[in-house]
Amino acid sequence: MMRNTAMQERPAARGLRLARRQLMERGELPRELIGPDLAPSWQRSWQAGLRPCGRMPGAPHASGAQLARALELQRELVAHARPAMEFLAEHTEGTDSMVILAGADGLLLQALGDLHFIGRAERVALRPGAIWCEQHRGTNAIGTALADAQPVVVHADEHYLERNGFLTCAAAPIVAPSGSVLGVLDVSGDHRGYHRHTIGLVRSAARMIEHRLFETRHHPRHWPGIVLRLHAQPEGIGTLTEGLLAVREDGTLAGANRTAIQMLGITWNALARTSLADVIAEPLSLLLDCFQRAPSAPRIVHGREGQAVWARIEAARPVQVHRSTPPEAVTDVTADALATLDTGDAAMQATLSRARKLAGTAIPLLVQGESGAGKEVLARAMHDSSPRRGQGFVAVNCAALPETLIEAELFGYERGAFTGAAREGAIGRIREAQGGTLFLDEIGDMPPALQTRLLRVLQDRQVTPLGGGKPVPVDFWLVCATHRDLRAQIEAGRFREDLFYRLNGFTLKVPALRARTDLPELLQRELRRLLPQREVALAPDLLAALRAYAWPGNLRQLSNVLRTACALLEPHEAQIGWQHLCDDFAASLRDVPPRDSQAEPVDDLRSVSRRAIERCVKDADGNMSEAARRLGISRNTLYRRLAEES
Repeated sequence: MMRNTAMQERPAARGLRLARRQLMERGELPRELIGPDLAPSWQRSWQAGLRPCGRMPGAPHASGAQLARALELQRELVAHARPAMEFLAEHTEGTDSMVILAGADGLLLQALGDLHFIGRAERVALRPGAIWCEQHRGTNAIGTALADAQPVVVHADEHYLERNGFLTCAAAPIVAPSGSVLGVLDVSGDHRGYHRHTIGLVRSAARMIEHRLFETRHHPRHWPGIVLRLHAQPEGIGTLTEGLLAVREDGTLAGANRTAIQMLGITWNALARTSLADVIAEPLSLLLDCFQRAPSAPRIVHGREGQAVWARIEAARPVQVHRSTPPEAVTDVTADALATLDTGDAAMQATLSRARKLAGTAIPLLVQGESGAGKEVLARAMHDSSPRRGQGFVAVNCAALPETLIEAELFGYERGAFTGAAREGAIGRIREAQGGTLFLDEIGDMPPALQTRLLRVLQDRQVTPLGGGKPVPVDFWLVCATHRDLRAQIEAGRFREDLFYRLNGFTLKVPALRARTDLPELLQRELRRLLPQREVALAPDLLAALRAYAWPGNLRQLSNVLRTACALLEPHEAQIGWQHLCDDFAASLRDVPPRDSQAEPVDDLRSVSRRAIERCVKDADGNMSEAARRLGISRNTLYRRLAEES
C-alpha cells in the first residue's frame, strides 16, 4: 500500500490475491479489499488494459543507443543522483536489494546493488532501459510515484501484476526547483526483506539530489537574483533540512525546494505565479538592506500567516529591486500619521522611514527606547498609517498592571472564573484588538508565566479565556515596546528566548530627547497643540537652556513642563520665559552649563542625565513621588533610572 509504511497498516495479502482474482473474473475492482490508497493506482492499471495475472503483453524497452541518448539528455540529473545512489547502496548493502534511478517517463537509467538480486530483478525487466510507468507495468513504486508525484511504498502483493509480487519497493520523485518532476529514486528488494525505514532513506536521498540541483541552477556566480535559505532554527541553515527560495530581481519566485513549499504553504503549481511578497511579510528592499549590512548573518522573517523562520540571504552582487507598483498606487507619505512625527531629526527620520515600510505587513515589531521617548506615540502612528487603521488600537502597559490582574486583562475570563470576576465575564484586551493592533508596552516586565501564555497565543493565533471556554481565533498586528535590554533579560533568565524571537520581527529604536536635534521644532509643535489659538514663542535664553538640558523624562517631561508654562502664561503674553517655569525645574536648568561650554564631553549623556535626576530629587526634598511628577515619569521608572545610573 502506498504512503502507509507500517506493516500492520497494509492490506492483507490474502485480500489482495482475492481482489486480483475478482478483477480477472468479474472486471470489478473490490476497493474494500485493497484500501483507498492503493485503489486509484489499480484502477488506472486496469483502465490501461493490463491484466493482473498471466502473461503480460510486451512492454517497451529502450535499445542501447536510446538509453545512451537518454543518459546524455539527463546528464545533470544523473550526475547529481549518482552520489545519492551510492549513499543508498552503501546503507542497503547485503539486503537483497538494488537502487534505481528512473527518468520522468519511467525509463530506468541506472541501477546499483547486490548482484544476486539484480539477476532476479532482470527476470521482470527491472534493469536499465526498461520502462516502468504504470500504463506498462501496473502499480509499482517507480510508476506510481511518477503518477502521484508523491513518495510511495508498494510491497509484495500490492503490485498490480502478480508476477511482481516478490518485490518490495520504495520510491520518491525528484523535483526540479521549478516544480517539474525530473525522475524517481527507488530501492527495490526481496519482499521478505521489507523494512519500513527504507522509504525514509529514499526520501532523504531524493532531497539530497534536489538540494544539489537547486544550488547548481541558482548559484550566486551565475544566478542574477537572490537565494533565501530558510529554517526554523538558525543552526539549520545550510543543512539538507533547509528551505530554499530563488527570487528574481522583480520579486517573483523562480524556484524552491519542497521544504520551502511546505514551510510557506504554497503549491508547485502556483510557484510561477507567486512573488516573494505573497509568502514573506518583509519587503524585498528590507531584506536586501539587511544583506548589504550583514551578508552572512541570518535574521528572522515571517510568513504571511505570521510564522517566524530564520533566513539567510545570498547574492553574488548588489541586486537592484525593480518595482512594478504603478505611480497612482504609491502611498502619499506626506499625509500619513507617521509624517506628523517628522520634525527634522535624522535618527527619527530613519526610524519613521522603516516604520512606514513595515506598517502594512504582518511583521511583529519591537519598539525600543527610554521611558517617555514616544514609543506608544510611534506605535499609534504606525497603526494609523497601516491597512488596519479602521480597526482598534489596544494598548496594554505590562508594567502598570498588577501581576494578579494582567492575565485576566489580556486573555479575558469566563463568568465566575475567580472571586470578584464580572458576572458577564470579559473578552480580554487581545480579543479587543481583533482586526487591529495590539500594543504591549513594557513587555520586558511581563511575568514569566504570562510570557508562556502569550507565546502560545502567538503560535496558535487563538486565545482561551480564564475559567475555560473554547479557544477563540484572533487576528491582530503585534507591536511591543520596552526600555529594557531583552537579550540581557534572556541571559538572566527573566525573559523567554523563544518569545523574544516571536516578538522581534524587526526592532525600531526611538531616540532619547537629549540625543535629538529637533528640540526647537518639538517645542513649537507642543505649544501649538496646547495653545492652538495663540502664537507663543520661547525666550531665546530659555530655549538655549532647554537645549542644554538632559531631559531624563524625555517627551513626557517636556510636555509637562510646557503644560505648566502655558497655564502660568498671562492672556496678553506672547513669550514664555523663566517666570513661567516651576521653581524646581528652573533651578535645574540654571545649574546646567550651556551645551557648547560644558566641562564634560557632550557625548557623556549618562552623567548629564544622572545629575538632572539627582537635582530634581533634591529639590523635591527626597519625595520620590513629587520628583517623578516633576520629571514626567512614573515613580517605578524613577527608581529604576536611579538604580541604572548608580
